[in-house]
Amino acid sequence: MKIGIVTDSTADIPAALVIKYKIEVVPALLVIDGKSLIDGEGITREEFYTRMPSFKVPATTAAPSAGSFMERYEKLSNAGAEKILSIHASSKLSGIFNAARLAAESFGERVQVVDSEQLSLGCGFQVLAAAEAISRGAVIEEITRLIKGIQGRIRLIAVLDTLEYLRRSGRVSWAKARIGGALNLKPLIELTHGRVENLGAVRTTRLANIRLLEMAHEMGTIERLAVLHTNAETRARKFLKEFNPILPEKPLLLNVTTAIGAHLGPNGVGFAVVRK
Repeated sequence: MKIGIVTDSTADIPAALVIKYKIEVVPALLVIDGKSLIDGEGITREEFYTRMPSFKVPATTAAPSAGSFMERYEKLSNAGAEKILSIHASSKLSGIFNAARLAAESFGERVQVVDSEQLSLGCGFQVLAAAEAISRGAVIEEITRLIKGIQGRIRLIAVLDTLEYLRRSGRVSWAKARIGGALNLKPLIELTHGRVENLGAVRTTRLANIRLLEMAHEMGTIERLAVLHTNAETRARKFLKEFNPILPEKPLLLNVTTAIGAHLGPNGVGFAVVRK
């Protein structure tokens, strides 16, 4: 049985792997000064994070239309896919999953839409595991079980430079209130069960780096690792060098897509792991 796979740009899968596994990626939308851009086009990630503090109106994001997903499902169906797995960003944080689900209604049981309950490589690792299984000839039931198993072993933790952008996004209830000098702290967050949880905060970047490294060492044996940052590559590389875990695969290091970073702000660092 030929199985197709679809995700969205918030999964942060590197282009080389998208091409290798023939993954269809539907881009999210980025809105800057009232102008809507396709995630990944019109502005580089580096330029976006550099300019972000100077935006007069905070950048926002939007889900792609259901029609965008229908086009990808039709493309895969026309290419012979009998089943399609569509794996997307947490439904609790984005409208992307619902847009995909709405599009899938026209395709009946041919399209199965999965809520990854994650963002960035927390979602992307699920997509890659599914794509690898498809390349091995796995059946759809085996792949969906694999995805569910991986979901429970993913940890995505980050330290932000400020709480301000998360508060502005309005998507995280505990971050909405501006409380005294809290915005000057470096908040530690984790994405779990589809929601952003508060792990506390520290006062300096140095302490933030130390705490993040401590939490990474608490992960135990790791199967996959991605070091994530929002225009903080030097810090991200230093973290990776100091963490230096033994891994079956080379770790990924990437500047997080603007569709996620718009809600996090520049100078953040974090990691996504799949624990053994």
